[in-house]
Amino acid sequence: MLFFLDANVLFTAAHNPAGRSAAIVELARAGACRLVTSPHALEEARRNLRLKYPRAVDALERLVTLASVEPEAPSKDIAWALEQGLPLKDAPILAAAAQARCEVLVTGDRGHFGHLYGRRVRGVLVLPPADALARLLG
Repeated sequence: MLFFLDANVLFTAAHNPAGRSAAIVELARAGACRLVTSPHALEEARRNLRLKYPRAVDALERLVTLASVEPEAPSKDIAWALEQGLPLKDAPILAAAAQARCEVLVTGDRGHFGHLYGRRVRGVLVLPPADALARLLG
């Protein structure tokens, strides 16, 4: 399975090694899934870690070696993601997940992505970390 990790999942996995996001990363390390992210998501996670948990930036850099960092989606795909009810800052995430042909977009952003939780859009199933972890564990 190909899992796209949103910035908040990267952020949480880096600073909370006992959490669900980190468990997804560990399952990827064990070969249970493959991880994908985008430069947009990665930079947001780095920026927020520098502000809130600067000691966790190194953990993020180690974590990201397990992921494929795919190019940003073209503007037409971002426009499509905006039509799905996402704000401009989050539309590139869904667009990149769809462009990378990920099976699952993992995001803890319930405020912006919650209306898409459990739905498949352009082939991408949008899930919070707990549901994504449950899916990996069968």
